[in-house]
Amino acid sequence: MAGHSKWANIQHRKGRQDAKRGKLWTKIIREITVAAKEGGDDIDSNPRLRLAIEKATAANMPKDNIQRAIQRGSGGTEGENYTEMRYEGYGAGGVAVLVDTVTDNHMRTVAEVRHAFSRNGGNLGQDGCVAYLFQRCGQFYFAPGTSEDDIMNIALENGADDVITDEEEGTIEVLCEPNVFGDLQAAFKEAALEPILADVVMRPETEVEIEGAQAESVQKLIDTLESLDDVQEVFTNASMPSEDE
Repeated sequence: MAGHSKWANIQHRKGRQDAKRGKLWTKIIREITVAAKEGGDDIDSNPRLRLAIEKATAANMPKDNIQRAIQRGSGGTEGENYTEMRYEGYGAGGVAVLVDTVTDNHMRTVAEVRHAFSRNGGNLGQDGCVAYLFQRCGQFYFAPGTSEDDIMNIALENGADDVITDEEEGTIEVLCEPNVFGDLQAAFKEAALEPILADVVMRPETEVEIEGAQAESVQKLIDTLESLDDVQEVFTNASMPSEDE
């Protein structure tokens, strides 16, 4: 019988990210554009833009593409007028789902998101119905076997809020304020400590364990939402069983 392994879920989340590489450039370009529009084109004073550019670099995006997206967002060139929208709802078993989008057509986006919920056993809710269950923070996950002492030292020296070790599986999670994320990420990199996942996320305060048909429905909902062009990120408080246990 499958178990609720956090490490297996982290690996699955990483696998989903890797599987989205085909659409990754489009999503990153939109993120860069909105970040530049919101906070300006100076990466030193705009941590969101800095993070988006780091993602672009990691995805081997050409510098010209990055620069055009920055210019589009900061008003230097004409282009699509992207804006951010967050949708909230419930999946099978009553789990909470947050959907962050960047769109140039709100009517199209809400219709696609609502359809994804309805066809996969969920319901699109009102603004604020589940967002209070999540905390926006920087999050790093390190694989079992990574030195806890080294991670703890770097984390404490660079403004992290918490270091959480899973005693059973050996994974290490580091949490920080979003504005500290870039500096902490650089510190880990300098110390040759490579997290399997690192991002600014909406982290659930508590998780809800689901299994069987409910877990399958929630996973299909997440996959459907993530396949939509306007969807940037999907967050849920569902803890689903790993398939390899």
